[in-house]
Amino acid sequence: MPVLEARDVVKTFREGREPVPVLRGVSIALEPGEIVALEGPSGSGKTTLLSILGCILTPSSGDVAIAGNTIGSESTGARTLASIRKRSIGFVFQQYNLFPALSARENVEYSLNVKGYRGREARRHAEEALASVGLTDRASFLPRDLSGGQKQRVAIARAVAARPPVLLADEPTANLDSQMGLQILDLFRELAKRDNLALLIVTHDPNVRRIADRVVRIRDGLLLHDDHSQRGHNGDGRDETH
Repeated sequence: MPVLEARDVVKTFREGREPVPVLRGVSIALEPGEIVALEGPSGSGKTTLLSILGCILTPSSGDVAIAGNTIGSESTGARTLASIRKRSIGFVFQQYNLFPALSARENVEYSLNVKGYRGREARRHAEEALASVGLTDRASFLPRDLSGGQKQRVAIARAVAARPPVLLADEPTANLDSQMGLQILDLFRELAKRDNLALLIVTHDPNVRRIADRVVRIRDGLLLHDDHSQRGHNGDGRDETH
């Protein structure tokens, strides 16, 4: 059963009096533990779709179901959207978005505080999340003392610390060199499969196909195709195709 599903989602903005359609009836579903790559050129609607799936925007019509919660038209309130985000969705961004004055542990703890975790419980979850991304020995470091790859690992730890069922990533390898990008992608796959996360990665990076179970392309607000990936599933991240 899908943990995240968009059904006939339409999104229209306005420029003055003119309606500007951005999404034109998009349907997509993700199962627990499934990794989907979402590709498309600039202006295709992928960022808008990610924002609707992440409960940042509401659809003009159609609906989105996330972990048993349904978001309908633009009448859905901001408080409801925020509540669903806190409980059900983790985000990873291109720019890391870490607080520069907080250590790696404190950055993760702060996100947990926002979700209602406090004190020792927040500290324990933060330390477990940092250990899961291989950063136990960097927990007390400030972002300025971390490499780009380590900052992204902190961002991933922050996103998964509260164990949400859905993880959304927006160009997570764009600021990394190719080798570090591959390491981060392998980490994404490990976490998604281990914790049964539904993971959607918006990307221009062709290497994301290496870890994806499916590749979805969007253009002019429409999904063009929904392909099952041809990568091998031997558990070690190597491509078995020839």
